[in-house]
Amino acid sequence: MTVKIDSKIVKYAVLSKEETTPAPVAVVPVAEPEPVQQALGFSLEQMHEALERPEMLLGSTYKVKTPLSEHAMYITINDIVLNPGTPHEQRRPFEVFINSKNMDHFQWIVALTRIISAVFRKGGDVTFLVEELKSVFDPKGGYFKRGGKYMPSLVAEIGDVIESHLRLIGLLKDDGLDEHQQKLVAEKRAQYAARSVSDVAGGTAAGEFPAGATLCGKCQTRAVIVMDGCMTCLNCGDSKCG
Repeated sequence: MTVKIDSKIVKYAVLSKEETTPAPVAVVPVAEPEPVQQALGFSLEQMHEALERPEMLLGSTYKVKTPLSEHAMYITINDIVLNPGTPHEQRRPFEVFINSKNMDHFQWIVALTRIISAVFRKGGDVTFLVEELKSVFDPKGGYFKRGGKYMPSLVAEIGDVIESHLRLIGLLKDDGLDEHQQKLVAEKRAQYAARSVSDVAGGTAAGEFPAGATLCGKCQTRAVIVMDGCMTCLNCGDSKCG
């Protein structure tokens, strides 16, 4: 009798004369290759937790100086390059380290970096970490970083740094101002500078906002002033008058 085998044979056994019933053969289903990989003729390397760490990783180090400590904090994010030398080359975060002379937060910072690094190596969409970290509020109150941007906590600033890095490597798209908004903000700043004697004299440094500016609820930057009887943000152009 002819038996047709439709599945891949992964195990076999030789029967003796005394055995009349063949042993069951384990059949393992073979996963079909993804359309993209099938078309390319090779398998694309994806980020996963079993991926072995290379001897060298590309990294970026960010300096964070907060009013909470006299010592700066240095955040290093190392990236792994997947499918190098191909059109599908991709840079993904692999691990994060945080170092500072201030040892007050050492215990929870070490725990946080290990968890974040584990999430990075797990693969998939890791951009959710940004919103999770930036939504952490310090019960003692936040602070304003250089440029007037409000940080609700030290953890939120770590999330802000990770967001900047993900934008740098292309995992997050830059949702900055469009051309029309940039033109509007430039006009508002020019109007304010023309009215303010201190600005004309160089009292306000480039990239900074007037000392009397208040916090913008949209971009979380202390850049809101009153212009023509209307609350206007000099950073994002948001205005209560439309």
